[in-house]
Amino acid sequence: MSIIVFGSINIDLVATVPRLPVAGETLLGDDFFKVSGGKGANQAVALARLGIPTQMVGRVGADNFGVELVNNLQTSGVQTNNIFVDETVSSGVAIIAVNHAGENQIIVIPGANGRVNQEDVERLSNLLAEATALLLQLEIPITAVVAAAKAARSANIQVILDPAPAPSNLPDELYSLVDIITPNEVEAAQLVGFPVDGEETAAIASGVLLQRGVKCAIVKLGAKGVFCATAEEKFFVPAFPVHAVDTVAAGDAFNGGLATALFEGLSLHQAVVWGAAAGALAATKPGAQTSLADRFTFDAFLQEKGVIRDK
Repeated sequence: MSIIVFGSINIDLVATVPRLPVAGETLLGDDFFKVSGGKGANQAVALARLGIPTQMVGRVGADNFGVELVNNLQTSGVQTNNIFVDETVSSGVAIIAVNHAGENQIIVIPGANGRVNQEDVERLSNLLAEATALLLQLEIPITAVVAAAKAARSANIQVILDPAPAPSNLPDELYSLVDIITPNEVEAAQLVGFPVDGEETAAIASGVLLQRGVKCAIVKLGAKGVFCATAEEKFFVPAFPVHAVDTVAAGDAFNGGLATALFEGLSLHQAVVWGAAAGALAATKPGAQTSLADRFTFDAFLQEKGVIRDK
């Protein structure tokens, strides 16, 4: 069995800066590096490095970035047979500024990601018989996301949606197709229409998302922790204290840790703890996929923090 990730594959061009620039400002940076990213690819790498058989479905351009992106996924252990090389457009690019506190600003040029369509959904559908879950994000066209969620629901496959970048209006039908939705506080606020800045407002936002049809709402609050709600239970998981260097891909790492625990048959509570641990570890290193922990490092972190595996 495996987990399928359907989503974006990007090259990240990252500048480190003393502080984030304001509009119209030219700012001297400290450093620059290039790294593989894209929310879909990040989540696939997060899963594969934690030892989960992972299939990536998406698109890259017929350019050097595309070759590099696919090679890097393969190196991390991700199955890439269902990544389509689009001859008509460039690979996706994200331009990222990161300040010394680990905060970031990101500009995404979709490229091939913007061309993902029903043909890609059909390739994905062929994998569903051997899958336990489908991970989705919103850096590809929403029509393709909805179609993929419908296909997974028809096959009785768990759907985990990271609603990022969050639109002001997510299609109503998508909520009812989602088993677990995992917005951060900014995305949650965009979805529900009021500020989400802590456990109390996250609880209210989660209630709204449950009313819209999702089975489980998980609101990621960064250094404040994680709030989780289903029809049966509500709980808060504190964040693991770490020295944050770069929060890029921390949310993707969270989803990787969460889905890994569920794949291994652990409880929802344990899965949220694993997600929080994976996200915390990712924040301690720069870059997107370069920050994602392997299983040895992850297990050592859990042991160090006294997390006991249970079902």
